Amino acid sequence: MSDPTPELPETENPKAPGTPEEITRKLEDFIKNTLGGQVLFTRVEGPGGHSMPEGVERPVEEAKPDNGRAFEFNYRPADIKAHLDRFVIRQDEAKKVLATAVCDHYHHARMLRDDRESNSGGPKLEFSKQNVIIIGPTGVGKTYLVKHIADLIGVPFVKADATKFSETGYVGADVDDLVRDLVAKANGDIELAEHGIIYLDEIDKLSSGPERLGRDVSGRGVQTTLLKLMEETEVALYAPNDIRSQMQMMFDTRKGRTGREVVNTRNILFIVSGAFGGLEKLIEKRTNRKSIGFVPSDTKTTAAEHLFREARTKDFIDYGFEAEFIGRLPVRVVCDPLSADDMFHIMKNSEGSLIRQYEREFAAYGVKAVFKDDALREIASRAEDEKTGARGLVTAWERVLRDFKFEMPSLGLPELQVDGALVKEPEQTLAKCRADALSQFRELGAAHAGEVRAFAERFQRENGFMLDFDSEAIAAVAARAQREGLHVEAMCAKLFKDYPFGLKLVTRSTGATSFVITPEAIGNPDKYVSELVVKACRNQPEPPDSNNIIDLAP
Repeated sequence: MSDPTPELPETENPKAPGTPEEITRKLEDFIKNTLGGQVLFTRVEGPGGHSMPEGVERPVEEAKPDNGRAFEFNYRPADIKAHLDRFVIRQDEAKKVLATAVCDHYHHARMLRDDRESNSGGPKLEFSKQNVIIIGPTGVGKTYLVKHIADLIGVPFVKADATKFSETGYVGADVDDLVRDLVAKANGDIELAEHGIIYLDEIDKLSSGPERLGRDVSGRGVQTTLLKLMEETEVALYAPNDIRSQMQMMFDTRKGRTGREVVNTRNILFIVSGAFGGLEKLIEKRTNRKSIGFVPSDTKTTAAEHLFREARTKDFIDYGFEAEFIGRLPVRVVCDPLSADDMFHIMKNSEGSLIRQYEREFAAYGVKAVFKDDALREIASRAEDEKTGARGLVTAWERVLRDFKFEMPSLGLPELQVDGALVKEPEQTLAKCRADALSQFRELGAAHAGEVRAFAERFQRENGFMLDFDSEAIAAVAARAQREGLHVEAMCAKLFKDYPFGLKLVTRSTGATSFVITPEAIGNPDKYVSELVVKACRNQPEPPDSNNIIDLAP
């Protein structure tokens, strides 16, 4: 008789506790869930789904697409502008400049790639990157423009606030992390990440004017470290001073990666933006256009808008930027402030309109919100007074709709007309909604009273308890059945399925067999019957002590 096949020791099972594979898996989960951020764990497997042996490296090129191309770019400037017109109102000049700069950048990137692949002996192509700087007040759509360009052309997009970075060696984020974040957004595809877009907002906060005292670790220093990224350099995929990156490199090296991958920034497009408050004064001084006497605020805004269009490199240097830094941002775009009419069209026509968001929020409770033009005009006027661009729309709407968003889900009304009267007198409109809901509530209850009473009679026959529904409770049952899409009798059966046991306890203590059902019982039936049981137990007299019985018989 042959010996049975010996079982593999537990240590040879990759999923067994204590094995290197299990420890590696737990460390990966710990880094991803505890240290935060986006971690690029890459599980490299050999034939048959088994891990590659230690020391065997898998070439990074094998992970690329079959055609070796990160993506194909076939857009024209007019295509990009047409896409932006769907989401961003006005800013026509900014759309044209951005669309042209993006097309030039990616077409040159494609030509450079084709030139390298052809291995021709001719002169190499030269390419000056067209990084972009966007100037404009808050809430005019600067971020929105760049985000939708990235979505259209299908490249990874990283947005960051420039104020979170500091010069390398100090507390704060390192600008190289922006490039690593692109790789994370590209799901580890380095070639695709090398064609991504990095967007830095609040870039004006990096200016280092003469009034700044002490060591500047987040202004001039960050500008200097950004210089190499904005031209062409290679960034290590694993940060040498980040424990998360180093541990990730250790895991990826065990699975076949070399641990020496780098990301080239040659084809990464950098776009920066800021409000640049005070820059118009420098331009005004340079051009000798300082106003004398009283100037209306509207005229000042218009003058500042035109002054920004005349900004020169010297103005940015005087503002506190390094000449080398501002020189690497050759394409300059100015976004115009938004008027009340612009914000009306944003709400009315933009595909990303805030109105669509409010319609979805009310629809989640079964309420159809209908927004009228007179309401949009009034809100647009109020948002203009906020001086925060399109963000002022959220502030203005929140003040008007906060009570409606709280009460409408409970009123049971199928529709809310958001018109000018509601915006101007929200309290009066809400009071009318309450009155309409109460009237509808009673009509609904009257229509379904027979079904509720039929359920009460059946409940009494089966369990011996009489449920006495008052008129408000009947209406509450009917309204809840309508919200949940059930028949009234089915709704009653669902609400009172556990009542027989609880009512028996009450009857045993008090002898009561008839119970009044109120709207509170419909809202929370379990709580209602629990309170009945607790109250009955508290009122029950304590049994007499058999050792101290007093016989009162004659």
